[in-house]
Parts: sequence; structure tokens; C-alpha cells
Amino acid sequence: MKAALVDTLARLPAAPTPAYPEGTPFVPALAHGSMSVELYAPGSNADGRDRQQPHAQDELYVVQRGRATLRIDTPAGAQTFDAAAGDVLFVPAGAAHRFDTFTPDFTTWVIFWGPDGGERP
Repeated sequence: MKAALVDTLARLPAAPTPAYPEGTPFVPALAHGSMSVELYAPGSNADGRDRQQPHAQDELYVVQRGRATLRIDTPAGAQTFDAAAGDVLFVPAGAAHRFDTFTPDFTTWVIFWGPDGGERP
């Protein structure tokens, strides 16, 4: 299996939904077993904000273009991370998170895997 950035990016934004009437800012790229990969570009949102909700699986972001600040809310408090092309960020299953700031060209692969609730250490 292979997903190419240029080909997948050409499919964004995806079809509108009630949550994203301007077009969905993510599109599936690959899937196998519990693993799925999407391309996410929140800059296509009409209101300029990241509207994602917590996910059931653990996830990795592999930043391809642009810059952003990722906020992850944990029981111990909020953590923020600057992100740029080439960076990899981890978000545990169920954690509220969002990109608070991002450049209009910000694009990242999102890799989901494992059981609902995430893997346990």
C-alpha cells in the first residue's frame, strides 16, 4: 500500500458534511487492521479553527507542510507543542486536542492505530 502526499492533497477538501459545510478538511489515505491514515489540512475550515474532537484510538501526527501549535489537554493540565514540517507528535486516545494556531498551508498525516481507549503502558 502507498499514499502519496500530492495525490491525497488533491482530494482536499473532501465532501461537505453538517459539521464541515465548506468541505471536510481530512481524507482517508490507507487502512489495514486497526491502523488508518488520513491527511488533515485544517486551513480549509471556513472559520479558521481546528474543530476536531477526541479520538478513540492513539494517534500520531506527521507534519508535512506549514507550522502549527498543538494543544493537548490532559488530567495534569494542558501541554502545547510547536510543530513544523518533519515533526511527529503523539496524542493518546481520548485526549482533547487541537491545533490552536496554524499556517494556511499546514498539512499533516494522521495515523490512528490500536484498540479503542488506546494502548496501555
